[in-house]
Amino acid sequence: MWIHPRRALSVLTSSLTLSLVVLFAIPSRAAEKARLRVDDYQIEAELNPHLHQITARAKIKITALQDVAVAVFELHNDLRVTKVLDEKNQPLSAERVTQDSTVRVPLPAGLSKDASTTLTFEYEGQLETGDNSPVPGLKLASIGDDTSYLFYAGRWFPVIGYGLNRFTSTISVTVPAHMLVIGSGKASVSDNPASKKPNASVLPTKTFTFVSAKPSFPGTIVAGVFQEYKSDEAGMDLHVFFKPTHQSLAPTYTTTAVQEFTYFITLYGLPPSQKLNVVELPGDTLPYLWAPEIAGMAGPSITEKTNYRLLADAIAHQWWGVSVSPASKDDWWLSDGFSRYSEAMYVENAAGAAGLEEAVKDMSVGALAYDTVPLSSAGKLDIFSTEFQSLATDKGAMILHMLRWVLGEDKYNKTMREFAGEFAGKSASLDDFKVIAEKNYGDQLTWFFSQWLDSTGAPEFKVKYTTYRLGGAAALKPKEEKTPGFRVTGEISQDLDLFRMPVDLRIDTDGKTESKRIEVAGTTSPFSIETFGRPRRIAVDPDHHVLTNSTDVKLRSSILRGQALQQQGDLSGALIEFNKALDLNKNSSLAHYRIAEVFFFQRNYQSSANAYRASIDGDGEPRWTEVWSHIQLGKIFDITGQRERAVGQYRQATQTNDNTFGALEEARKYLQKAYERPKEKQ
Repeated sequence: MWIHPRRALSVLTSSLTLSLVVLFAIPSRAAEKARLRVDDYQIEAELNPHLHQITARAKIKITALQDVAVAVFELHNDLRVTKVLDEKNQPLSAERVTQDSTVRVPLPAGLSKDASTTLTFEYEGQLETGDNSPVPGLKLASIGDDTSYLFYAGRWFPVIGYGLNRFTSTISVTVPAHMLVIGSGKASVSDNPASKKPNASVLPTKTFTFVSAKPSFPGTIVAGVFQEYKSDEAGMDLHVFFKPTHQSLAPTYTTTAVQEFTYFITLYGLPPSQKLNVVELPGDTLPYLWAPEIAGMAGPSITEKTNYRLLADAIAHQWWGVSVSPASKDDWWLSDGFSRYSEAMYVENAAGAAGLEEAVKDMSVGALAYDTVPLSSAGKLDIFSTEFQSLATDKGAMILHMLRWVLGEDKYNKTMREFAGEFAGKSASLDDFKVIAEKNYGDQLTWFFSQWLDSTGAPEFKVKYTTYRLGGAAALKPKEEKTPGFRVTGEISQDLDLFRMPVDLRIDTDGKTESKRIEVAGTTSPFSIETFGRPRRIAVDPDHHVLTNSTDVKLRSSILRGQALQQQGDLSGALIEFNKALDLNKNSSLAHYRIAEVFFFQRNYQSSANAYRASIDGDGEPRWTEVWSHIQLGKIFDITGQRERAVGQYRQATQTNDNTFGALEEARKYLQKAYERPKEKQ
């Protein structure tokens, strides 16, 4: 399982701010060529939820990809290695390097290329906070009474080649008998009697074992008390594990999961498994995750209005990630970008062209927010940086969106299905995908992939034209013989000299709307179009087939960067980005709202109130800024001891009838009881 923090920015929103999952950079080993491969894990782990403890033993089969003298594994810094044994059960030394969450094991006899051996790790520790996480500040492994989660990304077992090294595994997890454990692979469970050993648990336990016989990316474990909802509709083996508070929503999410799963089957063929576990996660971790046979969603993202976009992205990863995985970090977009665009296609299927247009706008903003490195060189960035995630997820998705336009619907769908089938259970590269796309296109696509993978930036189209009335012989023809009455000649201009793409030109006339596909190449591209009715307006790429820059995209990109900085604690940097957005649109309600948030966090209540009022008086985009600005103003009045004025704001919030992100419930709560700012942790 790996994660999409950038993805969360555009989908998951809480009452006060977008629920950012911005992953801070950790030392990247991108440039290093893989030296070892893990073939198989045999893991036995015992969890003590009340004490947040794990005790584990991992037997790992490794193969050398080149001559090596030291085996380096990634392992969560809160886990202490107590013993490492070689394949003859002889002890080996182990050096912990906390700076990059690794454990280095010298191999006394070395390991020559293509040779294999087995190492056994014994380790233990407490997993409760995200303080020592492999991704600083983000909890990816936690053990607790209510829910325990051990994500592959949390490195709760020794990892090599994260996200690239496919492996088989047998994972056994022992927990208190009242808990369920969800994992990947063929599952079995056994009861264990209460232990009478000293220092051992006196309560009965259960051991859940998961066997993954086909190389993939198992290793994500979720344990807790859940209500289970099952479905075998459409041949699926679907299990929904929700907490009791969300159990009433399980049938709706089950239906949605079946619809999305079967839709993706029509696009890409059968996935490796038709079993799927939809699992509720605590709200202190990722908004969603994926792993083989698992789609996890954080509790705050499980709402009455089904969060089908987030769920679709997680499910699409059963094809793009589980089945077909990236061959290198430069190819990461073949997983995250493909899943992101699969989600957009499901949105189109469910909500029509308008739904797709909104999804494309979101992806365009993400694609250009950090467009400083070509996507083909993304491997130089850290996987968990916002820049990498922006490129791999959103720009990767936009590349597919544009390829769909270039190839046409039938050839695009054929390309995706063939790629999914040919590389099922394998790693794939851009070149692998390009070969199939060019075969179906019928010509080379170097110009396309070079433009969008080897370059940065996007065009900003401008059009100028002149209209001529056609006369002469055409005007003398009988009325039943329809001939063009007008000719429009002009040119499309943009600033990228190497740019080449087909672009749709739409002409609104006195009669019907007419369209023509124009090949735009270089900075200026002339065109000449004949129409029947008098042209009134010409739009370039009106359906957003091409990734383009615009004032709106620049504004939203600045806000997105500001939110990321805000989440990292750089409030001054966030304000700079938000003010850049205001420079583009002084009336932006969203920019004013984000500025108000920063002032609120700083306890600068007068400036915060001013900005919230400016948000209410702004352009009203997005609509939810109004209701939440009233709520936030109410909180400010409560904090400053002006209860009557606070009540007035909460009432105005309820009068909007806008319940986006649970706004009405929030307003009614504070109508009953005044808001109190939480005390800061010491």
